[in-house]
Amino acid sequence: MSELVNIKINGKDYEVPAGINLIDAAESVGVHIPNLCYLKGMKGIGACRMCFVEVDGKTMTACIMRTKKGMVIDTESERVKDLRRFVVDMLISMHPLDCMTCTKAGRCSLQKYAYDCGIKETTYNKKSFNFPVDEANPFIKRDPDYCVLCGRCVRVCKEQGTAVLDFAGRGVGSKVSTAGDKPLQDGGCTFCGSCVDACPVNALVEADRWRRGREWEFTQTNSVCMSCGCACEVGVSTFKGDIVKVRAGAEKGKAEAYICALGRYGHDSLRSDLRVLEPLKKVNGKLEPTTWDDALNILASRIRETNSGVITTAGITNEDALTLKALVQKANIANLATTVGIYGDEASLIGGQVDIDSADLIVLVGLYPDQWMRFLPALDAIIRKKVDRKAKLVVINNKASKLSSIADIAIEGDEAEVLKAIAKAMADGGVGPHEGMDLSGANVTENDEKVDKLFKEAANPMIITAPKFYEAAQNIAFIKGSVVAMPMEANAKGVLLMGLKDSGKSYKEMTAAGAVSTIYAIGGLPLNVRPNVEFLAVQSAYMTAIAAEADLVLPVCAPLECGGSIVDYLGRLREKTAAVEQPGEAKTNMEVFIALAKALGVDIETPSRQDVEKLAAVTFNPTIKPFNGREGIEVPGFDMFISMNSCIVNGSRLAWLVENMKNIQVA
Repeated sequence: MSELVNIKINGKDYEVPAGINLIDAAESVGVHIPNLCYLKGMKGIGACRMCFVEVDGKTMTACIMRTKKGMVIDTESERVKDLRRFVVDMLISMHPLDCMTCTKAGRCSLQKYAYDCGIKETTYNKKSFNFPVDEANPFIKRDPDYCVLCGRCVRVCKEQGTAVLDFAGRGVGSKVSTAGDKPLQDGGCTFCGSCVDACPVNALVEADRWRRGREWEFTQTNSVCMSCGCACEVGVSTFKGDIVKVRAGAEKGKAEAYICALGRYGHDSLRSDLRVLEPLKKVNGKLEPTTWDDALNILASRIRETNSGVITTAGITNEDALTLKALVQKANIANLATTVGIYGDEASLIGGQVDIDSADLIVLVGLYPDQWMRFLPALDAIIRKKVDRKAKLVVINNKASKLSSIADIAIEGDEAEVLKAIAKAMADGGVGPHEGMDLSGANVTENDEKVDKLFKEAANPMIITAPKFYEAAQNIAFIKGSVVAMPMEANAKGVLLMGLKDSGKSYKEMTAAGAVSTIYAIGGLPLNVRPNVEFLAVQSAYMTAIAAEADLVLPVCAPLECGGSIVDYLGRLREKTAAVEQPGEAKTNMEVFIALAKALGVDIETPSRQDVEKLAAVTFNPTIKPFNGREGIEVPGFDMFISMNSCIVNGSRLAWLVENMKNIQVA
């Protein structure tokens, strides 16, 4: 913990951490220093001049100052107020005054500061630039006339590595634009929306926000995106029972404060024609509506009378996993497989809790996160933010990745062998090896020695690895640092911790011909063709490719329509809260499992929060393992991610993005 120092703000004494930004220090004790350009977690630049304060009698910009012992700060002196009024007055002279109908009203920083300063009209000549509005995409509306040139959007875009926006022009007629002033989609935008979250005014806003409720009318819900293994925190705004917008929900200033286009705009799919809203059974080759009782009795009969198996994704909650485990056990279902088994298992995924925000050295092993391809995009953005904030990066892959271009050291080769060579370099340098570690045959290169040096210099080194190389990476963590395996699905670790483990036939065996007669498939499986089985029951929120070919379809709620908990890739137990009600006859997964158990003549209990917490808090006791890639599991690629989220993409405005990207590539 940082050393605490005594400072005085507006005549009152406070104790705050030494060396932190003055705006953050004041905020921590309940004093707001007005600002437009400052972004927590990033270096202050003093661009907007709104954060003037007096420090020890001198007028300073707070965002570029750090706390130190004995500081005396005045945020409300007459001189400071006059300067603040001057800045607001100048900004309003170049800003549309349509606050009555402005989409950002109620959440606009300039509106708030004008109110605080008592400014209704500018005292200067009104200026209007009539810049063209960029609304050529269905995601983000960009209106430069509202821009206050704070630079937040430019800085956040650059920090995460996308670098689409920058300042153009000079002087009072400057504006924020893309290269060549092209529309966002032609400028390389990924439409993550980080700029929208950062913008303090109405210059950047969701494209469909006009007249869909005022900011103060929204109900705010914090939840988790379940689209991939990043499991990003999201903040969901709803109005009259409908989702209006989704924003990044992680704590401001954290590198994790990011969501991709899928997490931000995929909610469109909740209202799409691809939703399954009632139970369906196949009659004369066509899916027809039926009742829940009929559907459950049909499935129960198949489970009792045939060789059956259950396949589930890890896109379910901990509570769902515990309930499904009880169902499988009590109904004596011999075959159970999860999609986790494709790319990991207990030995390659379960580890201790880690903190990526404190890491000053990141070693990426066997992974290819990519914001532009939207493959584990948040991990790509987080790593780029960390590098921008002076963390070191080492990339170890069998081929070059996009992150290799910003790495301090990029090594191409067999990942397990490279890790072994690094361990040998650390041992030769006087650190380790750990007892029992076999380093024979390691071929140490100059790059391995450089990595050893980075480990020695780092206070909190962290390895992020594909599950296949987790055990080899853990050997390095025995010497120094921490390690975490990156799954493909949001609750892969939670599913394993809850004890929902593969038994009987594997995922690949069950989806191949002849292994089982009946498959009960749960969630958006990475299957585009129906398995060759006698009977297929699909439990899904959407009409997926295999649901359309199923004999029975059971409708369940989508992630933002039901609550529960997950364990994310960093090992944290997280709450997934429902933001809207489940539609039609859709049930939660847990409700379906309990009802199916009843149809099978067995009773299962609803798991408690205590049950989940106990299982999620398992003690991790790793042991030394050989430096090998784990056999029997894959390093999944982009195709698996796309397949599992195809309905979210095709049922939302994201389909436009996919088509537009194809057109750009062809051109």
